[in-house]
Amino acid sequence: MAGAYDDRDGVIWMDGEFVDWREAKVHVLSHALHYASSVFEGERAYNGKIFKSREHNERLFKSAESLDMPMPISLDELEAAKQETLKKSGLQDAYVRVVVWRGSGDDMGVASAANPVRVAIAVWAWGAYYGDAKMQGAKLDIAEWKRPSPETIPVHAKAAGLYMICTISKHKAEAKGCSDALFMDYRGYVAEATGANIFFVKDGEVHTPLPDSFLNGITRQTVIGMLKDKGITVIERHIMPEEMADFEQCWLTGTAAEVTPVGQIGDYTFEVGDITRDIAESYEKLVRA
Repeated sequence: MAGAYDDRDGVIWMDGEFVDWREAKVHVLSHALHYASSVFEGERAYNGKIFKSREHNERLFKSAESLDMPMPISLDELEAAKQETLKKSGLQDAYVRVVVWRGSGDDMGVASAANPVRVAIAVWAWGAYYGDAKMQGAKLDIAEWKRPSPETIPVHAKAAGLYMICTISKHKAEAKGCSDALFMDYRGYVAEATGANIFFVKDGEVHTPLPDSFLNGITRQTVIGMLKDKGITVIERHIMPEEMADFEQCWLTGTAAEVTPVGQIGDYTFEVGDITRDIAESYEKLVRA
């Protein structure tokens, strides 16, 4: 496939059936478009197998529950639909996007219980999220916005509305020649990038922010397990931004980002060192095993 995302060959799974890619449309009065009543998952398939597929399904269901959206499909039915959509795409290495949203119906105010919950699955080829940063190390801006308090939003849901500040921050970062932006949380601690979790290395130990106000990524959890299996100490804690001056290495993790080294965050610089390279290579082997 190539070209704009709304103008491609292929099919998209929508509400139990496959429709032509170009005909996969929703009404302009869909509740999600106006009130962000939408959750989603981003997944990668390697060699024809979706990595951590079941874990992504489970998180999607929890996200939908957090937004009071009853899923119209079972977890097993979703799994089967994802596998069939991947098969129909003809791709072995691919990105899989599952989205669940409140559609159009009898409600057009904030409340939307009378509107149907809809589900769609699309699969496409998507290369390295940060381009050549895997070799050189990505450059990050520091976002002006902060990750909100868990008392204000469902921070552990992968909900579309939570990405509004991500879009704003990434646009500003790209305008400065950066690949992404790093958020602090509402207390001022280091949080995450716009679509990826972050890790640091100091004196052979790995430090990563405690995910108490942002998504505890599936890739993040996978990498922590891999590091521990290698005998590397992993410390999950609150990290102040000025501590970045003393960290030697840094990387990002995420389904799209995979494991991507970071060379610079604002005025702080990092080497693409041995631990970073090793975990990136080990992750690549794991997903293709």
